[in-house]
Amino acid sequence: MDVIPGHLVRLRPAVRADVRRFREILAHPDVARWWGDPDEQAAEACAPPEDIRSYAIEYEGTVVGIIQSWEEPTPDYRHAGIDIAVHADWHGRGIGADAIHALARHLLDVDGHHRLTIDPATDNERAIRLYRRLGFRPVGVMRQYERRRDGTVRDGLLMDLLAGELVPPRRR
Repeated sequence: MDVIPGHLVRLRPAVRADVRRFREILAHPDVARWWGDPDEQAAEACAPPEDIRSYAIEYEGTVVGIIQSWEEPTPDYRHAGIDIAVHADWHGRGIGADAIHALARHLLDVDGHHRLTIDPATDNERAIRLYRRLGFRPVGVMRQYERRRDGTVRDGLLMDLLAGELVPPRRR
């Protein structure tokens, strides 16, 4: 896996030594509400299954988030998906937008994908606004998409982006 530079951030492959910091990021209440168990998620991000690539998001030398991609390998349906978590202390600085843009550029230009997806919870309005600004468009609601630890289920919004639709993030 390559190190992927952004304008503000650097995405480097996640390593086992990141597990503690990833757990801190994923355990923050403003992040945890969108992710599963912080211990499980952090461990998986540092040792992902073969079909997932995990990166540490570094901002000014500090790991402030996690971004992952996965690929659908079937030739007739080939595309990639993205997932991201940024520690709440770094929200509102353009870090998430820059990280998504950098990874999306890589997936489109280097890996040759023509389509990307992202699937926030339907009530994650902040994330949905960000993804729209970057060019992702709503495709549809996936009903009862995600089962939470407390047994509840919530809907997800499937969003996609075609290669020519990626919009650079606003510079702060």
